[in-house]
Formats: sequence, structure tokens, C-alpha cells
Amino acid sequence: MTRFARWTAAAAAALLVAGCSGGSSGEGKNTSGGQDRSGSSATTPSSGASPRLPSSLTSQRLDWGACKGTSESPAPGDAWQCTKLKVPLDYAQPDGRTIDLALIRAKAAGDGKRLGSLVFNFGGPGASGVARMPSYASTVSKLHQRYDLVSWDPRGVAASEGLRCRSDKEMEAAESVDATPDDATEETAYLKDATDFGKGCLKNGGKLMSHVSTTDTARDLDLMRQILGDPKMHYFGISYGTELGGVYAHLFPEHVGRVVLDAVVDPSADTVGHAKNQTRGFQRALDAYLKSTGQDPKRGSQKIVDLLERIDAKPLAASSDRKLTQTLALTGIVLPLYSEQAWPTLTSALKAAEGGDGSQLLTLADGYNERDASGHYGTTAHAQRVISCLDDKQRLTPEEAEGLLPDFERISPVFGDFMGWDTAGWCHDWPVAGQYDTPEVSAPGSAPVLLVGNTGDPATPYEGARKMADELGKDVGVLLTWKGEGHGAYGSGSDCVDSTVNGYLLDGSVPRDGKVCS
Repeated sequence: MTRFARWTAAAAAALLVAGCSGGSSGEGKNTSGGQDRSGSSATTPSSGASPRLPSSLTSQRLDWGACKGTSESPAPGDAWQCTKLKVPLDYAQPDGRTIDLALIRAKAAGDGKRLGSLVFNFGGPGASGVARMPSYASTVSKLHQRYDLVSWDPRGVAASEGLRCRSDKEMEAAESVDATPDDATEETAYLKDATDFGKGCLKNGGKLMSHVSTTDTARDLDLMRQILGDPKMHYFGISYGTELGGVYAHLFPEHVGRVVLDAVVDPSADTVGHAKNQTRGFQRALDAYLKSTGQDPKRGSQKIVDLLERIDAKPLAASSDRKLTQTLALTGIVLPLYSEQAWPTLTSALKAAEGGDGSQLLTLADGYNERDASGHYGTTAHAQRVISCLDDKQRLTPEEAEGLLPDFERISPVFGDFMGWDTAGWCHDWPVAGQYDTPEVSAPGSAPVLLVGNTGDPATPYEGARKMADELGKDVGVLLTWKGEGHGAYGSGSDCVDSTVNGYLLDGSVPRDGKVCS
């Protein structure tokens, strides 16, 4: 089972893959703390305090060198340098075991005044910043003139002691599990798959499973700031990266520099709230797509529902020896909704599926699931689930999820069943307790944080940007709205959005709260 669009910016890169031209120390609400850069382990007062870090961590020097390629991404070229940063496994025991985080950077490219490091998180949770940053550099080329571009693989992700919960063969076998069970037998298989996934994570991850929360990663981010030598954190968070940015601002408001949060997560929504938000967002995007093809959204959605029901009864043949299941078909439909430029690909894939050929939708699903031609799967789906189930405290029972299905189906006849069942199945029988219902992001005393909301965003619906602004607090959250389509706004074709964000990051020009780019 794969959760759709758990705040992932990696999906845009997946479109290219698919052939088209996303006990820790965190307490959730009321969690806070900070530390200063110095050779000592002095603690800087914030809205709370975190345990002092030893000088072996706060004084470490990074050994930057040439980046090496991996099985999942080639070496990025001479402009890029890589290194490892040591962080505590458990911030409550900072003198104990450490883990390594993989970092990547390209030094500022221009001749003007360097502003420092600009640190990027591309979402997920679980997206690899080391793999994604080089391909994103062209999008932020103006920012690169005055900033070092920096990203990293957060704890539990890819090269940073990344968690892998099952083998490639097990991942492929799980694709046959129906994520919208129709009877007791399918429900038993669905829940057993969730249990097995969690057991695999615990077997391979051990103690790390309890220390990959968003709060842990926010603390890593501040240690990274110190070791990079930046008095303030300049940060660009996308999708789930906006939640991380909000938690960072809460923990370390005095260290917030110029922070941009694009495709903003609603910090006030719990597990069911997020599922309903995304159900609504993807149905909106599907409606917009159907209108663009001249179809009535209601009739077009019903046509897709009918197709999915036929596939559920009899999976479609594909060009490989694999079959397109209902869950894979739904995944293939989701992926092109991330970008308006990919809508023609969805039209082609749906037409082929109506004709009995599931190859194109399967290729799209493979792109989302990070499955390559050899059958190897990436690690995002593993880290995504481990991180989000550690963050999320709610554990709905199957009976509770089933009771919610009518509400979800009213929101979306296409995505409702999947997202409704997901509220129980995603963290079912999870071996580690979750930490909070909703993250704490209030940041009194912080510098202004620029939030960019897209009215057509399927994965992080626009309403979340306003909620984040409200929770960050008065004079902190500054909302910029783009009336567009797709997941995220910066670099998506709006000169208004790009120039406003660039002006803020390069010149410190804070736009008026509520500015709209149409």
C-alpha cells in the first residue's frame, strides 16, 4: 500500500521518470527548545529548552568532497560537494549514540555579496534532498547567485541511515493488495499487509524508528545551521517541508532568517482532517482536468469510477507481465494531477485503459512508487510511512474508518474510498506510538515567514496556507496566493510568484499579507 501524496514534492520528478514531457524528543504541541553555535554546549533560551549538545557535535567541521553516485541517482557533477553531519540519535541523550546525515551543497555562483546557506526540503516526508537538489538548481538559479544551495537526506531517509522496510519482491507483491477492501477477506489482507510492513520497519530500523520525527529533524536542522556557520536559518520548504519549517520556527524563533514555505500543509488538521483535505484537493484537481478536456466533472468522475470498478473486478493487462490493479490505476491517475503540464498524459493513459491496455497507467504508477525498469523501488515510501506514523498520534480502527467512508465518498467519488480506508490502514498495528495529533507551529518573536498557497494545489489544498499563517502568529505568517494549478507555486510559470519570492529571499522585501498572483 502506498499513501497518495503525503505532502510530497518528489512527484514532479516522478513525472519525468514516468515518461511525461513528491520515544523521540518531540512532544507536538508546546514543544520547544534551542541551542547556540559555539565550542561549548551552551543553550540559548527559546520558548523552552532542549538538552545541551556536547562540543563534539557543536564544534564538528564538515569534510566536503566530491559527491558519489548511488543506485538511485548519478553523481551530480563538479559544482556539487557532499559530506556527512553527525547528530544525536536521541536529543534527550545528546552524549549517546550518533547518526550521520548526508548533505549536499553548491557554493554561491555569483560575484555579489553572499547571503549564506539556503537550505531546501522537498517534502515527502522521505524525499531525498541529496538526489533532488542538483536537478532543482536551475529552478532557483537566481537564488544560487547569492546563496549556497544546501539540502540533505533527513534522518531515516536514503543516504542518512535510510530505512527500508521490505524487499523489492515484497513491495511488488504488496501491489496486489486491495487498498479499498470490498469484503472481509480483502480487509484481512489489507490490514495484514500494514502489520507486516510495520514489523519489517522495526526489524530493519530498530531504535531509529523512534527517532525520525519532524521534531527530531527540526533539531537536526538547527544543528546544521550552526555547523554551516549561519547565524540565521534561511530555508525553503516545499510540501511536507512546510510542516518541518513551521515546527522549526516554533522551536527556534530567534534563529529564523528568510523562510519560504510553498505548498503549505494545514498544521491544524489531524489524521482524518488531512485525509479529507487531500481527498478534496485531488477531486478539485480532477474536476479542473476534466473541464479542460470539455467534460462535465460529475459525469467524467463517474466514468473513472466505472473504469476503476472494472479494473477491481479484473486487473488490466500491461506491456510487461504485470497487471494493472485498481490501486495502481488510482496511483497512475493521481500522479499527473500534480502538474497541469502532465494532464495530456492522463488523457492518453485513461483512453488506453478504457481500451483494455493498462500499460500507461502502470508506468505512471511506477513513477510515483519509484519503481524502475529492473523492478527496484526507491526508499521514499518506506521513510514516508515511518516518519508520518511516528508523528501522528491518531490510530483509527477499521470500524471507525469504515464509518467515515460515506463522508469521504461525498467529497470525492474517485478518491474517497482510498483515502477513507487509509486513515486506519496507514498506521495500523504500528509498533511505535505516535507523538501528537497536530504539530505545534506557533512562533512568537520570529521574523516574517513567507507562505505561498496555490488555489489549485491537489496535495496541500490552499486553505492550509491560511491556517499555517494564523498558527504561526500575528506579524509572522505572510500569505502569498497564486491562482494556479498543480502542486506548489514557485517555478511553476508565474512571474509574479517568482519575483515576489526572489525579492523576499534576495533583498528581504516582505510582501503585504494577502497579496494575490493570478
